[in-house]
Amino acid sequence: MEKITIQDLTRFKFPSTLRKNKSESKIAFMLHEMDEEENKYLSNLWLMDVKTETFKKFTADGKTGAFYWEDDSTILFKSARDKDEKKDLPFMTKIFRISTEGGEADLAFTLPVVVTGIKTIKKDAFYVVSGAFKNGDELPYNAEKDALKSKKERIEKEKDYEVLTEIPFWSNGGGYTSNKRTGLFLFNKKEGTFKRITEDNMNITGFDLSDDGKKILYVGSIFISKAELNNHLFEYDIETEETRQISPEAFMNYDDAIYFNDVTIITRGSNMQSFGVNENKKFYKIDRVTKEMVCITPELDMGFWNSVGSDARFGSGSEHNFEKYGDSVYFVSTDEDRSLLYKLELNGTISTEIDKKGSVDHFCLLEDKIVEIAFRGSRLPELYIMKDGEEKQISTFNEWVQNDRLISKPEEIILKRENRPDIQGWMMKPVDFEEGKKYPAILDIHGGPKTVYGDIFFHEMQVWASSGYCVFFCNPRGSDGKGNKFADIRGKYGTIDYDDLMDFTNLVLERYDFIDGGNIGVTGGSYGGYMTNWIIGQTDRFKAAASQRSISNWISKFCTTDIGYFFVEDQSAGATPWDNHEQLWKSSPLKYADKVKTPTLFIHSEEDYRCWYPEGLQMFTAIKYHGVEARLCMFRGETHELSRSGLPLHRMRRLQEIQDWFDKHLK
Repeated sequence: MEKITIQDLTRFKFPSTLRKNKSESKIAFMLHEMDEEENKYLSNLWLMDVKTETFKKFTADGKTGAFYWEDDSTILFKSARDKDEKKDLPFMTKIFRISTEGGEADLAFTLPVVVTGIKTIKKDAFYVVSGAFKNGDELPYNAEKDALKSKKERIEKEKDYEVLTEIPFWSNGGGYTSNKRTGLFLFNKKEGTFKRITEDNMNITGFDLSDDGKKILYVGSIFISKAELNNHLFEYDIETEETRQISPEAFMNYDDAIYFNDVTIITRGSNMQSFGVNENKKFYKIDRVTKEMVCITPELDMGFWNSVGSDARFGSGSEHNFEKYGDSVYFVSTDEDRSLLYKLELNGTISTEIDKKGSVDHFCLLEDKIVEIAFRGSRLPELYIMKDGEEKQISTFNEWVQNDRLISKPEEIILKRENRPDIQGWMMKPVDFEEGKKYPAILDIHGGPKTVYGDIFFHEMQVWASSGYCVFFCNPRGSDGKGNKFADIRGKYGTIDYDDLMDFTNLVLERYDFIDGGNIGVTGGSYGGYMTNWIIGQTDRFKAAASQRSISNWISKFCTTDIGYFFVEDQSAGATPWDNHEQLWKSSPLKYADKVKTPTLFIHSEEDYRCWYPEGLQMFTAIKYHGVEARLCMFRGETHELSRSGLPLHRMRRLQEIQDWFDKHLK
């Protein structure tokens, strides 16, 4: 067996997005892989036969985008097959149709928005569409050639400048967003109409169609100048063309809503009063007629997403991150170091449906079983079936890793201290470990901070373990999976979380005498990048550091990033640059840059609007000014997601930069 390499990344396959047809006879999913030569991803649609539990590749050109079942045997999908035309018409979306019975895909229709979702009311005739558009600059369906030409010319003239009139003015992965919204549209192909049913400044985040196809439920907010955190639930009646708000006027942030039955709507929300923007939401039911809203899980304290980190997944998830089936609602949540599937009854009772170590990334509910995409043990993501309490792996897309590569399995470590919560962590030995030898080590810090590490496959850590490093990591306070109180570090960044990381480092060095304490590195991205910047300004115990997509200055982050104006104030316990400027500066790593002695590599993406490029530039300049060895590697065209979904060559170059830096300083 061989060691895992950086290059192995290009051979991984990433399944995602399970969706079934109405009769539950077929499940479609996406399979993504890398094309190193062309420096891109190939995405194809696969079909699973539910009865035989077998599947086959359904499209083969590698250009299949988001897909939607139109009926039991027909799928609509976006495609990158007209790449050059897409570049010329970025405001249009071509939708193709393909039959699961066979045959070639045909162009179904072209819509004058960037489509984000489709639900069918009547096949080949009537649809609900969610799509992005620019306020005041919309085109009608089947626009005349002169109108298209005029819009293309206007885009060409304006490509060299942006006009900003609101905040946020850009979004990570979405570019400049000023005056752009995602709205809801009714598309009647037969009549040739495409009508927006949401207001000009309304921005929606999700929608659902009633079983009878007569009403549309959506979550949205209207904003002018500044987007706020609160939103509302709305219902549109297709027959009367009327919209009504069905959520109370009180401040709430809802993340999704679905029709449970003819009378009841299920949603999830939080008023953020106790724990701020990261507060765990609760389930509510709303009577569609009376608009009465009741919390059915008042004591619930868990997140509603899979926060178990890995750099070995790619692709989106379900239309909703919770789904109704029968008389229950199903959702994924993180429990300490793993993500599980839960079932919610309408009376608020919650039970665990899939309770296994690892990570449930996607799920599809069937009458007698659950199909899931999951990480199990040291495996990359595969398809599994859960039936009668037993889980069975049914795909082998990445089985070669188990068969041909040496894998370091994380050993769990629990840090216990008096009057402080336990901290869960792990240590990975080099794959060629030998008794009596000393090894350098790397502390890896996760992002978020409200995410977690688990013991699932993490490519970068396996690369380091294959290169002769011990790798250790943990979930300090601020992490997900242990409730609101554990995750709440507002106003405490760089204090209790720093103590947890340093105490965990001390425990690792005490327990494993084969680690060379004089040759330890530290790295992390996003919040992990912030903590890397913070650590090098507080201690020189680490011989080298690699700070990735980091924060160095809370003041500049406030005014320049897509979430800065609300996230910084919230996480700093109310501090703004004009109100308690000292608190923001005190918790900024840049303040302590003159104390840094650690050689540091900075990794940043030019279009990372979550932790913008100047955050890395400031810290790089500061420590260089004070005579510390530093290197900055900036990736053009990449976002905050560089390590997870960046271009293949960029992802490999990023890992090589980190590898070379640590090899230079720790070996």
